[in-house]
Amino acid sequence: MTTDSAPRSASRSPARRRLRLLLVFVLGLVPWSVQTFTTGSATLLFPWGLVGPATGSVTTITDFFLRFTMGLPDYILVWPVGVACYLVALGSALSGVLFGREDVRITAAGLALAGVTQLEVARGFSVQPGRTAWPVGTVLLWAVAGFLYWSRANERDADGSSR
Repeated sequence: MTTDSAPRSASRSPARRRLRLLLVFVLGLVPWSVQTFTTGSATLLFPWGLVGPATGSVTTITDFFLRFTMGLPDYILVWPVGVACYLVALGSALSGVLFGREDVRITAAGLALAGVTQLEVARGFSVQPGRTAWPVGTVLLWAVAGFLYWSRANERDADGSSR
């Protein structure tokens, strides 16, 4: 019976682990959803809050859910679930850099699930009259998840590990 140590240590190279952490970290800085309105204005939904570029207004995710909670539609409630999935992925990538122990499958799964939640957020916003939501985060989260997962598989193949 062969044990598979590749999932836990995916890459022995500190540079590769730092690159994975950087890719995951940057996903927390880009908007996950862009809502455009027929009036020409826009709202950017980040994992940490909402930004109105025209006015410069910022509403943090904690303010949004702790202060403005009256009558929130169901689709917006998956936003913090996506953030939690993202934080799992970030924690996994960070543990790879700090301790040399990362299960890239956990990192990729967290990002993939966060992408699913943001697709629902964008769908919910898009059904409102005069608003279109663009799931930018879904595309980016899935792209990075795919890159991490398949680069892990390629590293395993190069090492001669079995699946």
